[in-house]
Amino acid sequence: MRRIITFFAAMSVCAGLSAQTHYVDSENKDMLRPFTTTGAERTEIVLPQVNGYNVYKADLHIHTFYSDAHVSPQFRVSEAWRDGLDVIAITDHIEYRVHDASMAEYLDVKRHKDDKKVDFNVSMKIAQKDAPAYGITVIPGTEITRDAVTVGHYNVLFSTDNNLVYDDDPMVAIKNAKAQGALVMHNHPGWRHKDMVPSDFEKKVYAAGLIDGIEIMNTDEFYPQAIDRALEHGFFMSSNTDVHGATSDDYLSRGYYRNMTFILAKENTLEALREALEQRRTLAYSYGMIAGEESLLKDFFNASVSCRVLQTYDDGRKRVALTNNSSLSYYLRFGDANPVVLAPFTTLRLTTDKNGALEFVVENMWMSEKGHPTIKL
Repeated sequence: MRRIITFFAAMSVCAGLSAQTHYVDSENKDMLRPFTTTGAERTEIVLPQVNGYNVYKADLHIHTFYSDAHVSPQFRVSEAWRDGLDVIAITDHIEYRVHDASMAEYLDVKRHKDDKKVDFNVSMKIAQKDAPAYGITVIPGTEITRDAVTVGHYNVLFSTDNNLVYDDDPMVAIKNAKAQGALVMHNHPGWRHKDMVPSDFEKKVYAAGLIDGIEIMNTDEFYPQAIDRALEHGFFMSSNTDVHGATSDDYLSRGYYRNMTFILAKENTLEALREALEQRRTLAYSYGMIAGEESLLKDFFNASVSCRVLQTYDDGRKRVALTNNSSLSYYLRFGDANPVVLAPFTTLRLTTDKNGALEFVVENMWMSEKGHPTIKL
């Protein structure tokens, strides 16, 4: 008898829980809907203000089906919003457009294979039309795509007319972009290379002052030597997805945020974002790693993490609480000890030296090929 009573009690609890999982539809009273989310929630990535600047989360290298990706510009905007971004650049290839034939067939347009009469601004314009509803800023751009090893790929940012960029000579194409006031970023400098030695063409465009930025990280590739290259030539540093499918497949399913370029700007406008890139106020983020100039990394960390004294000992040492107020993790190494993780929105209790100082290396921050910033509190 006791087992029977227990069984029915359990069934009653389950029925109660089940009843709470659905509600009556507002238009059809005979239909129930589950208490689920709309599927359009935004992942909020909390980052601090740094030196009076807001930190905007950007992806400066994105493709749509107007070149060789598999999704629409509208999807890229909503995807960026869901992923917690503030800024994107639609950078479809000029030279590589694998869907042109199928689009032409669908529209019943007779095309010659060498016909280049397309508007390379379309995907960007479509994204810009949808972006205000999401609070996303879309930077106009395109990608100059040539042999990855001998010439390289280059993103054009803040272009005014992508139709005027192309030329058979890649040097002329880059100059065409610069002529309309665009910034040019060297994409994935190690992709398909056997090392990080710049090609002759890369050396020429660097020497000519035609390059403004460089990707330190692209998809799951990280090029530590590119940090030194950026410092040497005065490039802004970035990290981008170069996404062709959905970011949920490449990042969220693995438990990571997507690649992001942190842009430190006064406001989320094209003018302010451009000024920040020109002044190299950027950090590159990918799979938990952050790369950039040493001073900016330290300022970013100090703005993210707060320290308060819990107790002072007779010998001058202090017991302190180190609190991470951001959505990012930091890997801290104290001397020769094993590193510890300061996870998002958590606190570590630590003991200072007799002078009340706390010193450690942040090992998931990169300021050079092999260097990590040392923080002294």
